[in-house]
Amino acid sequence: MVLDELDKKILSLLSDNGRISYVDIAKELEISRVAVRDRVNKLIENDIIEKFSVVINSNKVGKTVSAFFEVDCEPKSLVSVAESLVENPKVASCYQMTGPSTLHMHVLVDDFDQLEYFINEELYSLDGITKVESHILLKRFKSRTGLKL
Repeated sequence: MVLDELDKKILSLLSDNGRISYVDIAKELEISRVAVRDRVNKLIENDIIEKFSVVINSNKVGKTVSAFFEVDCEPKSLVSVAESLVENPKVASCYQMTGPSTLHMHVLVDDFDQLEYFINEELYSLDGITKVESHILLKRFKSRTGLKL
């Protein structure tokens, strides 16, 4: 599916507010509500819109420590390490990066005791990890989920 300008405008409005109604999108773009519904359904069917979700402020729900990790793995262990990590509820995101079998991971925990436990008991205990670097988030200047068109 090739996106036209109208599709991009719909995606932009949904990116800003996933709860915006088809009526409000239609008014903003001066098209019918039915046209908006049909286009959104087509975007969903073509996997351009993967899902609608809620973004939760981690600090407001007690996850006050945010840490980023670079986890180097033995090449043969990368997938198994990643599969183990993504099952952990403390892991907010995990990506394979370029480099020597590297995973980039974001972890959210309540406090530094939980972070220490995660590192020592849940991360270091995995077979196949060769190196771990961690970075604690001090201040968030911008955070965004998904693609912005």
